[in-house]
Amino acid sequence: MGVKELRLVVTADDYDEAVTFYRDVLGLPERASYSSENGRVVILEVERATLEIADPGQADFIDDIEVGRRVAGKYRLAFEVDDAAAITRTLAGAGATVIAEPTVTPWNSLNARLETPGGIQLTLFSELDLKST
Repeated sequence: MGVKELRLVVTADDYDEAVTFYRDVLGLPERASYSSENGRVVILEVERATLEIADPGQADFIDDIEVGRRVAGKYRLAFEVDDAAAITRTLAGAGATVIAEPTVTPWNSLNARLETPGGIQLTLFSELDLKST
């Protein structure tokens, strides 16, 4: 059994706003899009996908570090970016709500928490240079 791709499917009430946010502002390249009388879908690319599974204690710990309290539900997107602080400002300007400004974590990354248009929680993180700690 060989899994070839991880695909997260998001149903967005405001499709155009979601596509603009993820494709045009965040910069995820479009692989394909389809439309019919039944609706529309776009498939956006990321360089790499992982599936992170945490128990409730670890989820509480992550929220406490990134936000200061438990705020995420069962699912949260996380994107590694080159500059979490700059991308946080860009996404906030495009309609995301900043839940927590970028903060340095114990695992040496700069993490910010946002809520995207459509209500999905998003962590932006940048790995920090080990020499800077």
